[in-house]
Amino acid sequence: MHAATSAKKQREYVEKLQAEIDALQQKLGDNVKAETIVSNHIKLLHRYNEAKDATQVRVAWILISDPVDIAEDFDRKASLKGTTIRQIHIDMALLDDAN
Repeated sequence: MHAATSAKKQREYVEKLQAEIDALQQKLGDNVKAETIVSNHIKLLHRYNEAKDATQVRVAWILISDPVDIAEDFDRKASLKGTTIRQIHIDMALLDDAN
């Protein structure tokens, strides 16, 4: 059972919510839809997850072929080549182009 709420209080609550919606929409911009932002964010998450999955497969392959601690291996390779671990990741195609 729900407590009774007067029609006046309901209208005030709806007006308050609408004012909050209007303020958030203004903050986003007049021609920007929240659905578009969420959709883009989901696409980016999928892209990130695909890159992460591919990286995990690649790292697993490295570990199987050479069971040296992966962090030590990357660090050792970077030191020997006089480069950074990030560059090693780039050379091994472990980073997305956007990174």
